[in-house]
Amino acid sequence: MDIFEYMRSTSMEKEAPLAARMRPRTLDEVMGQEHIIGRDKLLYRAIRADKISSVIFYGPPGTGKTTLARVIANTTSAEFTQINATVAGKKDMEEVVAKAKDSLGMYGKRTILFIDEIHRFNKSQQDYLLPFVEDGTLILIGATTENPYFEVNGALLSRSVIFELKPIPVEAVKELIRKAVYDGDRGMGAYNATIDEDALDFLADVSGGDARHALNAVELGVMTTNRGEDGKIHITLEVAQECIQKRAVRYDKAGDSHYDTISAFIKSMRGSDPDAAVYYLARMLYAGEQVAFIARRIMICAAEDVGNADPMALVVAVNASLAVERIGMPEAQIILSQAAAYVACAPKSNAGCNAVFEAMQTVEQTGNLPIPPHLQDAHYKGAAKLGRGTGYKYAHDYPNHYVKQQYLPYELSGKEFYRPSGNGYEVKIREHMRRLKEEAGEASE
Repeated sequence: MDIFEYMRSTSMEKEAPLAARMRPRTLDEVMGQEHIIGRDKLLYRAIRADKISSVIFYGPPGTGKTTLARVIANTTSAEFTQINATVAGKKDMEEVVAKAKDSLGMYGKRTILFIDEIHRFNKSQQDYLLPFVEDGTLILIGATTENPYFEVNGALLSRSVIFELKPIPVEAVKELIRKAVYDGDRGMGAYNATIDEDALDFLADVSGGDARHALNAVELGVMTTNRGEDGKIHITLEVAQECIQKRAVRYDKAGDSHYDTISAFIKSMRGSDPDAAVYYLARMLYAGEQVAFIARRIMICAAEDVGNADPMALVVAVNASLAVERIGMPEAQIILSQAAAYVACAPKSNAGCNAVFEAMQTVEQTGNLPIPPHLQDAHYKGAAKLGRGTGYKYAHDYPNHYVKQQYLPYELSGKEFYRPSGNGYEVKIREHMRRLKEEAGEASE
């Protein structure tokens, strides 16, 4: 590196955005991903020992995917090269591969290739990397916000270890914001700024686990706020709201407001009020609630409160959950609204829910009652001699593919758990079961 290149890189580092300057440089500085980089975890040990293999980092924006790649770059003895799949093409990869071959052949040094936004590469671009990852010419580190099982070739996945990064916890974001405001080396400490506690809480909460989002708001606040009479820049709640373009909503994810809002949301769907359901959905989304949490509650409501009165409700809810996982915000709010409205408008029945609860209670009271011999497995060695499966009636051999026989343990003969309601599709289920039993009874007489 000549003097001009050194001066340019030094200048860029000083003038880089706050989020870039605050990026952790070592493993010990990384916050919020202890489930994969805790001291006893595989990734931590691999980076420390400089024995990293091909990996794919998957997670929401601002959770540290590029940061971990940079930490690896700072600790590895291998050559480190970075490209971005949004702008790189096959020619760029060919140049990387050529240099990697030279480095391996001449100096015995392997090359780590970090590809940001790897899901942007098409199939042929991803396929090009396969032989070089396979023979060890390249160690691949991919970063993606999209589910790699959908967006990355199966062949590459089979050669990589996938690490899922989670949204950074609120307390970790708070600590990062404090460092950003008061750190005089890489942060905004030289500006003599201070941040109010309620502004700190608000930014950490509304950032949704995205550290970059929070730091961008801090930088904007410090750079655009006039000094007070005491000569300091005060980041108040009002300033924080302006910088992140959201109003503070009373919604503590660990407190009563969180539970009250989700409770109102579920009860509105159960009570068939789509307007209220969408309203409480909007409150949760506005406050930064995780879309995966909301999607889980919609799925539970679809099964518990709609059930077989409209079997499509669970289909809609499950597919909505998969869709928001793949798409993310802000479009995910449209999908969640559709699912919540559908579940709210669907006919309701908790017959299926009551059935399993009553069955669980019966199991608890009666224990493991003997299964009727004709239902037991007749295929394992010696089963036939023991009478297992003897006398079983194959339903498809009978009219309507139904035959009357004992399915419950004999001690529970005649016991009913599932009682279809008179709502929605369960009307048809109830009528169908009644007809089957009546016709089977007539046929046996």
